[in-house]
Amino acid sequence: MPTASARLETLSALARKVLWLSSWTIHHANHIRPNVDGLKVGGHQASSASLATVMSALYFSVLRPQDRVAVKPHASPVFHAIQYLFGHQTREKLENFRGFKGAQSYPSRTKDVDDVDFSTGSVGLGVAQTLFASLVQDYVKAHGWAKDRPEGRMIALVGDAEMDEGNIFEALLEGWKHGLRNTWWVVDYNRQSLDAVVREGLWEKFESMFRNFGWDVVIVKYGRLMREAFAERGGEALRKWIDACPNQLYAALCFQGGAAFRKHLRDEIGDQGPVTQLIERRSDEELLALMSNLGGHDMASMLEAFESIDHDRPVCFIAYTIKGVGLPFQGHKDNHAGLMTVAQMEKWRSVQNIRPGHEWDKYEGLPQEPAALDAFLSSVPFNREGRRRLSAPEIAVPERLAFSPSPQMSTQQGFGLVLNELARGDSALAARIVTASPDVTVSTNLGAWVNRRGLFARAEKADLFRSEKIPSTFNWDASPKGQHIELGIAEMNLFILMSALGLSHAINGERLLPVATLYDPFIERGLDALNYACYQDARFMVAATPSGITLAPEGGAHQSIATPLIGMAQDGLSSFEPAFVDELAVIMGWGFRHMQREGGEGGSVYLRLTTRTLDQPQRIMTPELEAGITEGAYWLRKPGPNAEVVIAYTGALAPEAIEAVGLIGESRRDIGLLAITSADRLHAGWSAARSLRRDRRGVAHLSHIEKLLAPLPRDCGLVTVIDGHPATLAWLGGVRGHRLEALGVEHFGQTGTIDDLYRHYGIDANAIIDAAESLTAGAPVRHRKLAV
Repeated sequence: MPTASARLETLSALARKVLWLSSWTIHHANHIRPNVDGLKVGGHQASSASLATVMSALYFSVLRPQDRVAVKPHASPVFHAIQYLFGHQTREKLENFRGFKGAQSYPSRTKDVDDVDFSTGSVGLGVAQTLFASLVQDYVKAHGWAKDRPEGRMIALVGDAEMDEGNIFEALLEGWKHGLRNTWWVVDYNRQSLDAVVREGLWEKFESMFRNFGWDVVIVKYGRLMREAFAERGGEALRKWIDACPNQLYAALCFQGGAAFRKHLRDEIGDQGPVTQLIERRSDEELLALMSNLGGHDMASMLEAFESIDHDRPVCFIAYTIKGVGLPFQGHKDNHAGLMTVAQMEKWRSVQNIRPGHEWDKYEGLPQEPAALDAFLSSVPFNREGRRRLSAPEIAVPERLAFSPSPQMSTQQGFGLVLNELARGDSALAARIVTASPDVTVSTNLGAWVNRRGLFARAEKADLFRSEKIPSTFNWDASPKGQHIELGIAEMNLFILMSALGLSHAINGERLLPVATLYDPFIERGLDALNYACYQDARFMVAATPSGITLAPEGGAHQSIATPLIGMAQDGLSSFEPAFVDELAVIMGWGFRHMQREGGEGGSVYLRLTTRTLDQPQRIMTPELEAGITEGAYWLRKPGPNAEVVIAYTGALAPEAIEAVGLIGESRRDIGLLAITSADRLHAGWSAARSLRRDRRGVAHLSHIEKLLAPLPRDCGLVTVIDGHPATLAWLGGVRGHRLEALGVEHFGQTGTIDDLYRHYGIDANAIIDAAESLTAGAPVRHRKLAV
């Protein structure tokens, strides 16, 4: 068992090695690896240096296997270097840092090999993810799952400039509401952003803010050398000067060196005997070592701070650091783009005792014996269990999801009915569904589900309206067994929560099936977090409703236009827009299965729903029809062999398309009506088929949409119509070269009736007829829809 001093010496040596490896990784990418014109990743070099000690203290001493970490994006080389020492990252990947198939610029769950907990990149999102991951851990524990697994701490390494991101403040408020626990945020307080030095006194604002939200705050400002100097005669005067020194000046002096510090100390403190002697006892090199010995670079100080926490309250550590510490450009305000030259790297190699040709050797330059370091790393708590990526069995999904049918329904209503039927039963599927909404639970038809399943809270909380015998449609008791998480009006929080819930199988070893509801236009308010969740391969279902200008009286502020294109463009998300509730039930069943598929086959699901009540078809749901619905389209009316025109519609515009087909039918032959339930799935299938044919010459694989359109004559026209951007369906003309008219909405909506707006934007039955006439020869269509 090593002594405390020997352990500290080993940890400090490993931190120096991590700094070398991370810096060499970047240097190699820029100066040694061939064919890297324009790569230039200097920003990583400065940012990585500031966190080498903090991260080494965490990974080599403090963390346990159940703890999870969101790494500051620009500290990815430090993370990869640590994992390399653990044996979880390869030299080949490090040598190819930021290259094709190499270690990623920002840690990635899906693209890196070294056990990344949370993908990071977009500023602030990885930070907030840890907060919601902690709430999800509480949810799993409260429901009696993962009983044998100890609670982990969810830890974020945060840049001080990253704290400007609004999603962090939104998350803090939500954490306070839900009684956040087991969360650490470590702020890398190097007082530099990408472009500048941060404002004075920022740490005081951080401290006040976190304490107001119920966090403990631990400030790690001074290293051991500093504290020892403060204990000397004159040390108090030195401490006061350090505390009063402006951020810009301190950073500049760290760049200029010990002589510059000495001059400013002499000029500003003056000849005061003890403090002057304290300064003069140190050479320029020793004085720079003292003045740059901030807490975030001192292993003993960081260990003391981390190991002092013996509770589960959330903690914010403010670790003072110097950006680029130890490197030639430390402290310089331009160092975000800083990159060591070959000559500078050679000089630093000599200082680090690294022999040429041995740059990647794990323990090169360290005084400890390799066998002793191997033994130390194998005994590190974090590394004892090896890989920590968990898994969970699939939850069975019934072949058909039931609902209570009505002759007339909207898809939003149908969504609530499907969930209500699930809530009535005791299936494993119902038990694992967890819903969430940003203060629109009732208006998105989740009320019945919540009535049956309750709100989630770590402590029992009765609905006081019910206890006071006040009649209410909604009886929402909150308890640890509840299955709905109510959020404030912040869509960023909603999607970050979806990300955390949708990774529970990998983080907690317990599968959850998250379902989120929100207003469709407000997807765009949370789009960054939605993209981040999909990038991490989180699995969830989003019901976005109401959608489009069909929400007529609300006007443009609540009417969505671009969301169908977002659904198509977003990787990892399959989007659907059904017209009828029986289609929706099939899609939801498919979606719950799709959310659980592994091996690159599954993903998340987006349902674009509407409040428009439509007549529901009375039909038998055959396997062929089910397959068409989930593949993206089916013939509601098959075209004849001499079809002159086909109308293809999506979602709420089914009545207009059906009416137009009836009116056109007397004037055009063999007209077809194509129900498109998912433009996204159709396009993805078409794209995949083309790639397969391109990669495997001679393979005659046809996609679903190609098979549907194959029987149409070449001169048949296509008219597409959607309550959204017309480009969503405009690509259909390229499948088999048919002429096409794409109808949709391209401008902000306005108030009015549905008929008013459909007519104004050219997506009503008469507009469909006009488009069909423009594509076909013959006499004008005789019958039109009468104006209301």
